[in-house]
Amino acid sequence: MTAPIWYRSPAVRYAEAGIFALAALCAWWLSSPLHSSPFILFLAAVIVSARFCGFGPGLFATGISLIAIDYIVYRPQFAFSWGKDQLAQLAVFVTIAILAASIARQKSRADLRTERIQRQMADIVENSEEAILSKDINGIITSWNAGAERLYGYRADEVIGKHVSLLAPPEEPNEIDRIMATLLRGERVQRYLTQRMRKDGRRLTIFISISPIRDEHGRIVGASTIAQDVTAQMRAEEALRKNEKLATAGRLVAAIAHEINNPLEAIANLLYLTRRNPGKVDEYLAMAENEVHRIAGIAQQTLGLVRDPASSINFEVARVLDEVLRLHQSKLVSRHIRVQEEYEPGSIIRGFPGELRQVFSNLISNAVEAMPHGGHLRVRVEHGREWSNAHRTGVRVSIADTGSGIAPDAREHLFEPLFTTKKDSGTGLGLWLSYNIVQKHGGSIRVRSRTGPTARGTVFSIFLPEKVDASQAA
Repeated sequence: MTAPIWYRSPAVRYAEAGIFALAALCAWWLSSPLHSSPFILFLAAVIVSARFCGFGPGLFATGISLIAIDYIVYRPQFAFSWGKDQLAQLAVFVTIAILAASIARQKSRADLRTERIQRQMADIVENSEEAILSKDINGIITSWNAGAERLYGYRADEVIGKHVSLLAPPEEPNEIDRIMATLLRGERVQRYLTQRMRKDGRRLTIFISISPIRDEHGRIVGASTIAQDVTAQMRAEEALRKNEKLATAGRLVAAIAHEINNPLEAIANLLYLTRRNPGKVDEYLAMAENEVHRIAGIAQQTLGLVRDPASSINFEVARVLDEVLRLHQSKLVSRHIRVQEEYEPGSIIRGFPGELRQVFSNLISNAVEAMPHGGHLRVRVEHGREWSNAHRTGVRVSIADTGSGIAPDAREHLFEPLFTTKKDSGTGLGLWLSYNIVQKHGGSIRVRSRTGPTARGTVFSIFLPEKVDASQAA
């Protein structure tokens, strides 16, 4: 194949143009049927010269063709004493040659730009930090960049020509087929969280984005995949979640100890009364049994804050919120905070009560700390519709306090990890984790706050749909 124009020196390109013109002359000389129409051959030589050698060489081929026509094709030599028909043919030849050379030059420039763009795109793909691969409609890998080699551990020659299911975990044998079916419908797969296997057997957690590849007729002939490794990020976030759960449980230790101490004292008193009054043993033992059940309930609530639920269940939001309020009762009383509860009946959703208990505990704990000298805490549970998606019904939970409020510059960072306004006591994970839990339930959380001298306080409003898809836990 002829090398691109920019790879060859001008002398070489002009020499090639001369060769093309001489080749046209030889073809005319050897083919008797072409003697009557020599301009066709020389015009072809000019077009080829302009196309593959450039505009200047194309004009050079035109000049050589004119000399050959005058010197060899038409006689007498160099006389230019042609008839009108020959002169007309010559004028048409020169005009068409110049136009063809110009068009060929434009085509060459367009091809040059296209090839440069293709080279740049190829360099970008090859040098990208993210793993990029392509496959045909049958799932056979057709390209594999350096990022894919680093991520998955396979060299290009080890995977090209093999099925992409080579990377899928063994417990998901049909995932690749489901993705390919989506692509064949012309749809894209954006930011899909999944797992893949490295060559060494290590499991990766990745985000993949997949787009269909179409041919010039618009038919889907394959797909391109961009993969981003988030294994370390997911592990770090999971560690932060677990640490925050333990921190939340730790903050409740004092309140739980106080709550457990009361029924323990009652049991001790009932046992003392049992010994002093044997006639009421059954009555006192029944009362003591109720206190034991109360302790068991408190312990169960505590476990709900640190134990991950296996699956979503139906539960009443108001009951979960009421349980959290009882856990904070001693602190609410000691700080002289008045609590107003407004619960609509039948506030039932499907989700993870243990995780939502942690959300409510974080918000109530923050509200209590914002009112060190007393105030008013209002909690409301009501039926509602989603703000941005009115066809979804669910439950809205509002937790409002009359505390110091949140400064405007801090509000936009409230749900970011490690951001806290509590310099010594805060971890900066509570609201971030609460936001993630609400998102996991398919809901949303909003905050309004005022810091004025007369009207101040904060309201957190949470919308929870009636049902949550368990797959959203990812």
